[in-house]
Amino acid sequence: MPELAEAARRTKAWACYDCGKCTATCPIARSGAEYSPRRHVLATNLGQRQEIVENGSLYACLTCRLCDQRCPAQVSYTELVQKLRELSYREGVEPECPHGGALQSLMRMMAQGGTQQDRMGWLSGDLKTEPKQGSVFYWTGCAMYYDAFFTDFEVTTLEGTRAAVRLMNRLGVIPVVSPEERCCGHDLLWNGDRKNFELLAKHNVKLLADSGAEVLVVSCAECLRTWKIDYQPFFQGRPPRIMHLSEFMAERLPELKFKADAGRRVTFQDPCRLGRHLGIYDPPRQLLSALPGVELVEMRHSGPAAQCCAGGTWSNCDRFAKQIQVERLREARATGAEVLVTACPKCQIHFRCAMKDPNLKGEIEIEMRDLAELVAGALV
Repeated sequence: MPELAEAARRTKAWACYDCGKCTATCPIARSGAEYSPRRHVLATNLGQRQEIVENGSLYACLTCRLCDQRCPAQVSYTELVQKLRELSYREGVEPECPHGGALQSLMRMMAQGGTQQDRMGWLSGDLKTEPKQGSVFYWTGCAMYYDAFFTDFEVTTLEGTRAAVRLMNRLGVIPVVSPEERCCGHDLLWNGDRKNFELLAKHNVKLLADSGAEVLVVSCAECLRTWKIDYQPFFQGRPPRIMHLSEFMAERLPELKFKADAGRRVTFQDPCRLGRHLGIYDPPRQLLSALPGVELVEMRHSGPAAQCCAGGTWSNCDRFAKQIQVERLREARATGAEVLVTACPKCQIHFRCAMKDPNLKGEIEIEMRDLAELVAGALV
């Protein structure tokens, strides 16, 4: 198939040494699943459409990029997965999405437009924002939907969203927070639905352009990756500076005053999109290290070697994903940390879900806080 040949060319799949390091590295394969990245690379190189589209294993990939990082031939397997999923989607193959596909349906509703959203209901009276124009645009993502959808997990991702605005206000920044914002489309893109992803991209890029913002600040690691990489073809002219909240705050640390904490040990979960996809490791650690009385301890696998939360694109929810989450929480507990700090709402959701297991609760339960929430709580 010409499309497979083009995918092999663009992702360097043709350069595969057939060494198997990708499969040996893959968290899903290591957890015991019958899954092999090398198998998809080989099928692509051989033009085996049926093997790719019909065997159903393509959606098991977490797109965490551990294999990309360790591939000696520099094959971009993660990009290959994205392209193969688009091919599969066009041929009518979709993942068996958890939660009945409700979140994907919600994203497609936003892509089509015409549905009235209450995107501003989370704002408390002490927070200052602008609805349309300003120099800094704060992208809130889908946190308000997550908190409503995952009440059983006691999800509180909106606390991090409020804290982000509070931090910007403390710096004298009144960010644009738009009631017209829609889902960034990250999950639709990674599950193959490029059509609806592009509808969302065009709407959101125009929204940002109309605001006149020079800087876009994003809390969610997946939204950040989408804006910095996947939205680039949709910008007209020079795009604004696109930053993770931790980068924005780390540049302005001298302007913040913190109160001394009684002493807490924390550990940090590197989101795959923030770390291996975008190379952002230091800013979150700079913020945590600046908090008086807070001791940052690293997990055994951290930074470029950090283990995934196994949730990626709402297409993985099985016993193998659960095993990965449990092992990661055990790593966090092994540091002696009291708090697991996250910088992406999905990490929090998936770890909270894993901690609901009554048989494991005592050995994996740990307090979780969003990075912005922890920093804002330490302000004088």
